[in-house]
Amino acid sequence: MNKSFSLSLLTAGFITVLVGYTSSAAIVFQAASSAGATAGQLASWMWALGLGMGLSCIGLSLGYKDPVVTAWSTPGAALLAGSLAGVPMGEAIAAFMFCAALITLCGITGWFERIMGRIPLPIAAAMLAGVLARFGINIFTEMQSQFALVFSMFAAYLICKKLWPRYAIMLVLALGICIASAQNLLHLQAVKLTIATPEWMMPIFNWQSMLSIGIPLFAVTMASQNMAGVAVIRANGYNTPVSPLITWTGLTTLILAPFGCFSLNLAAITAAICMGKEAHEDPTQRYKASIAAGCFYLLLGLFGATIGALFTALPNALVLAIAGLALLGTIANSLNVAMSHEKFREPAVITFLVTLSGVTLMGIGPAFWGLIAGAIASIILSSFSVVDQS
Repeated sequence: MNKSFSLSLLTAGFITVLVGYTSSAAIVFQAASSAGATAGQLASWMWALGLGMGLSCIGLSLGYKDPVVTAWSTPGAALLAGSLAGVPMGEAIAAFMFCAALITLCGITGWFERIMGRIPLPIAAAMLAGVLARFGINIFTEMQSQFALVFSMFAAYLICKKLWPRYAIMLVLALGICIASAQNLLHLQAVKLTIATPEWMMPIFNWQSMLSIGIPLFAVTMASQNMAGVAVIRANGYNTPVSPLITWTGLTTLILAPFGCFSLNLAAITAAICMGKEAHEDPTQRYKASIAAGCFYLLLGLFGATIGALFTALPNALVLAIAGLALLGTIANSLNVAMSHEKFREPAVITFLVTLSGVTLMGIGPAFWGLIAGAIASIILSSFSVVDQS
């Protein structure tokens, strides 16, 4: 067991799921509620999402021996929360299936991979650093509200990083839970363990709903999520083929959509946790962290909506702090790659700043616009460089 799955790999997998659920489970609940979901349907949504993420994480990571982490589309859930009001559940399910079909088509044809292959690695790394930097900043902003908790975790991280680097995050998480418990910040009273029962929701194919919901959901998932997910994979030195990953996330969504799986995609922030040195010193062994994450996803999906209540029982400051600490190494490595090539240095800085700014246009998040800004800057600067040389 120690040879196959070290404690650091299991811890990375657990923190991946912890951050994923606590950061956006409430948005998924809101999206389901907007569609008029019953308690049983809400549990089915969480069951389908957990099953889809679990199976895809395990299957793709085993298949490619690379850390592949999938997630639900958080921007997609936010989009649905505002657009599903008054839309019958059956029409919403049909829109999910339409979105999944479009994602599958992008994977099968290879269109998406060809676009991503044209993005220079320094710009992709700068985008990743911009996405993750906000989590690093959270470590210090959260000290304003929960100084004793977060500062103790930060200090413990520095000490453990020096003495026991592979187990630093696990030990800091344990310390944080103990301190939160001592300060009465854990709210476990409302948590009740209930196994979810999948509930089939018959799709109703209404072209108006499919176009007005499915296409925006597709655009947001591909631009804000899958693009960032591929950048994370490349920035961490993995050459996993993109098209099959996109195809499988699309097919998995398509199969599970009638049970409430609205959109699966390649993870970015949570994937970075499994790809860092904290997971394992050997990059070839880090895929086991994403397998562990997949197992935790399956377990959480089994208990459906109960898991959301469990994770929301943890203080927000603890979750934000542990996420930021787990990503410090990845932020540092991404900035190093982004600044390593003089030709792309200024475009990389522009990408980093646009992504870090949090700007959102046309419902598409900052990761996409950071890449666009960096690509445009790179083209312009390269063009002027050619003119100067002539």
